[in-house]
Amino acid sequence: MSLVKRAFKRVIAFPGTASLFRPLLRECGVIFMLHRFTVPELGIVGDDPEWLRACLAYLRRHRRELLSLTDMFARLEEGRPLHGAVAFTIDDGYREQALVGGKVFAEFDCPATVFATSGFLDGDVWFWWDKIDYVFTHAAKRSVRLELGGRTLALGLGDESARLAAQAIFTEACKRVPDRAKHAAIEELAAQAEVALPARAPERYAPVSWEEARQSEERGMTFGPHTVTHPILTQTPDEQSAHEIEQSWTRIQAELRKPVPVFCYPNGQAEDFGSREIATLKRLGLAGAVVGITGYALSQDFRGTRDDRFRVRRFELPTDFADVVQYVSGVERMKQLVRGAAA
Repeated sequence: MSLVKRAFKRVIAFPGTASLFRPLLRECGVIFMLHRFTVPELGIVGDDPEWLRACLAYLRRHRRELLSLTDMFARLEEGRPLHGAVAFTIDDGYREQALVGGKVFAEFDCPATVFATSGFLDGDVWFWWDKIDYVFTHAAKRSVRLELGGRTLALGLGDESARLAAQAIFTEACKRVPDRAKHAAIEELAAQAEVALPARAPERYAPVSWEEARQSEERGMTFGPHTVTHPILTQTPDEQSAHEIEQSWTRIQAELRKPVPVFCYPNGQAEDFGSREIATLKRLGLAGAVVGITGYALSQDFRGTRDDRFRVRRFELPTDFADVVQYVSGVERMKQLVRGAAA
């Protein structure tokens, strides 16, 4: 970390300093995204529940408004002031997200929305990246060699550092090929590594059940659609893209009492969705969609004809307390405006 950044973080840590930038957040909301939660006994490494508690305690102590995603989108739609109100989202629909994360959110009476992959909750699929993790964890071979996306990948499976590096390379390569080719490559990887993939997700990778999701709703958690099988949508043909969006929304509506009409794109980068997906969301009457690109949720995104309500940005929940303060205080918004003026 640079000396300038260290000094900046010390300055915003002083009581009252960060509040100077709050007026910049009048038409801005902060949507935090999380993924997995750490469960040591299952070998799950993710966000620390105690860290989430500390963040929520800070937000409550400083009287930051904690909104449901539904209320956040309603305010954005209506152009009502947000003043940096905060909403929490959790992607995918893993079991511990509801049972571990949900418990923490309930302690602080804080709404949270899980974007659930419906085929995962139905038990029909488990996540493709978890299959990759399973293969690399259980591989009997020390190396494999396969073709993917016009490249020959020679992947070392020996020591842990080599496995982790090879796993990252293979996972990223899978995001850039057609969905059918991705699944074929994972099957080939498993065959070469001499790993038998279970038909259903092992406990470490297990989904929340629909019944557990309904119980979580009673504690203030809500659920929105996140496709059926979690493909990169731009890597699917037209029929599959439409089915992934439509069926996930249909299942969420059928199984849950308070379905959230906001979609979450798998992976969520600019290249992972397009006008085809937005057209499907509009046809279904959904209120908007969130991405995985860093930034504030802005009222201006809900005005005009640019469909920016289907590209609403979020922040990954930081692991540095000063970064949390920076996002919710308006300091980050000030930096964005300065960078924009200088561009």
